[in-house]
Amino acid sequence: MAARLLSNRVDREDLAVGDHIYSWRAAYIYAHHGIYIGDEMVIHFTRAAGHEIGTGTFLDSFLFSSSPAASSAGDSPPCQRCGHLVRPDGVVMSCLDCFLHGGSLYLFHYGVSPAFFLAKARGGTCTLAASDPGDAVAHRARYLLDKGFGAYSLFKNNCEDFAIYCKTGLLVETAFSVGRSGQLASLTAAFSAVASSPLRFLTTSAGGLAVVTTGMYCVGRYVSDIGVRRDVVKVPVETLVAQTSATATTMEAEVAAETSASAMEADVPAENSAVAVAADADTVRPPAVDRGS
Repeated sequence: MAARLLSNRVDREDLAVGDHIYSWRAAYIYAHHGIYIGDEMVIHFTRAAGHEIGTGTFLDSFLFSSSPAASSAGDSPPCQRCGHLVRPDGVVMSCLDCFLHGGSLYLFHYGVSPAFFLAKARGGTCTLAASDPGDAVAHRARYLLDKGFGAYSLFKNNCEDFAIYCKTGLLVETAFSVGRSGQLASLTAAFSAVASSPLRFLTTSAGGLAVVTTGMYCVGRYVSDIGVRRDVVKVPVETLVAQTSATATTMEAEVAAETSASAMEADVPAENSAVAVAADADTVRPPAVDRGS
């Protein structure tokens, strides 16, 4: 227990099919998550080619990316083992070496106790939620590799959300909240702890303020965990894909309808102008008066 509490590092020889693994990036700023499916292959979720994580804005320039697409898009040759599997975005499969990209291998823990969970001050390393059997986890990951996991969202649908869903089958029902990611939950909890600074008036000592702030941070992390939240529901992967496809089709239809309506509105003034010009051209003008006679 002490070793697990201090570090989640694991040897690749100890991995089992269906394990949720991760590797820290950019000096431990964030971690990239995936599902180990055996034979040293990993299925994981990315934002775009060469981008494991991001917002689609200039902020991405501060985030280090190391997906297989990044290597194949540069001057270095693609990986001989998984280079042919590279996709432009979404759920991808790569070898363990490309997934780690020189980083260390860590194992995400499930079904931990509240005390263990709170002792791990950094989010995105464990959860109170129980994991499903490895074969069920691998089935979800492979199914989503073929069908997709929807649009990437740093705050609601990122690589950790993908891995947690594969492990548990749990989805967040409410729209106005972060997803299942422990990393985002920790960030939210940190902001809540800072926002709770007015509580400093409850204490006059620096130690008391530290206790209040730490307490708010721990409470924020705990209530945001997927194993504690009440706004989660278990959804079969086939149902998830069907719902995602239906939502995408509906959105495409709405966009097409809006585009068509805008085009029609733009054409109406042009048609009116053309009619006006034609009417002016057809107007019978009075004959000119000959002032010379």
